[in-house]
Amino acid sequence: MDEKIRKLRGANLDIDLATPAGSIAWQQEACPWNVAEGNLEHRCAQKNISICPYFCGVEYLDTLLCCYPHPNPLDRTS
Repeated sequence: MDEKIRKLRGANLDIDLATPAGSIAWQQEACPWNVAEGNLEHRCAQKNISICPYFCGVEYLDTLLCCYPHPNPLDRTS
């Protein structure tokens, strides 16, 4: 795996996760883009809306692959 891709536990995906804030029973790592900007604005993927440009996939058991702040090595559009 590319050394610029990090693994975040808890899959910060926001896809059909209908739970009140703070009631998730598992540990979820913070989005590094949100941490850098000091907000909670970014989501890795929102159903029918968008996929984060830094999103590189999901591994078994809800481990998110993120390349923030580096260009996405999986982006085939450029």
